[in-house]
Amino acid sequence: MGAKAVTKKQKANVELSVVVPFYNEEDNIRPLYEEIRDTLIATGRSYEMIFVNDGSKDKTQERAIEIAQEDPHVQIIDLLLNYGQTAGLMAGLDNAVGDIIISMDGDGQNDPREIPKLLEKLDEGYSVVSGWRSDRQDKAMTRKLPSRVANWLISKVSGVHLHDYGCALKAYRRDVVEQVRLYGEMHRFIPIYTVWQGGKIAEVPVNHRARTHGESKYGLNRIFKVLLDLMLVIFLERYMTKPIYVFGGFGFVSLFLSGLCAIWAIWLKLFEATSFISTPLPTLVGTFFTTGVLCILMGLLAELMMRTYFEAQDKKIYQVRSHSNFAKK
Repeated sequence: MGAKAVTKKQKANVELSVVVPFYNEEDNIRPLYEEIRDTLIATGRSYEMIFVNDGSKDKTQERAIEIAQEDPHVQIIDLLLNYGQTAGLMAGLDNAVGDIIISMDGDGQNDPREIPKLLEKLDEGYSVVSGWRSDRQDKAMTRKLPSRVANWLISKVSGVHLHDYGCALKAYRRDVVEQVRLYGEMHRFIPIYTVWQGGKIAEVPVNHRARTHGESKYGLNRIFKVLLDLMLVIFLERYMTKPIYVFGGFGFVSLFLSGLCAIWAIWLKLFEATSFISTPLPTLVGTFFTTGVLCILMGLLAELMMRTYFEAQDKKIYQVRSHSNFAKK
């Protein structure tokens, strides 16, 4: 049934898909819908709106259904539980069929009137255009300062420099998001994936508005989740096809430390008459040695898992940009 629906939409040649996750935004959904609708109509392009209800406990779903009954361009995805912004966005991306996909928050702080600016930049040949909330309307200490620190750190670690990774207002070409699977808080890292895959990204300043209804769902604890996800992204990019390098590296360092502790303990025994049991060195020898062996074994196990991942699904460890002068098979 789902496949038939997608086929019909594809035949309609949808150009723009706007994906908006909502969580407890009953007062924001209709005003935001009306702004998005008016903006998309003004672009003159065919479009669809995909509203994802991320397990809301208020009347967000009822409001969304009312809108969908009035406007056939609106589709609703109702998630069973509150899975978070990334999962909500992924649900929308999985069901979007537009050539260009635009994401934004459902709290009304992203301004839909900035969509044409993103499209104009995308038409210059970019793969992803990210919004930059240059005049952010949020609390300084709890939202703006932590965000600036996180953006600086992400840019330094990844080598992809953006002012505002956290801005949900972004425009993507379909071929970019089709290659990305998102977990945790990883939706903000799509520009990084894009650059690593050879794509081009751009950033444009966009209007940011103060929240008028409801309350923010984000707290300072989100920073730690983002940093952990950043570590995972870097690990996957550098070691996904060779995890033995990182596990084996830790393993050999641990074995080396074990050897140093053993030599030190023997030196103390032979030249300073210090008993083995009077120092923690024997314990450290055993701990470092065991850790080293386990790390190497984990690396070997990770290698087997990655080979199963690629070979069982017939995945390639490379991506081809294009072919020239190859005979058709």
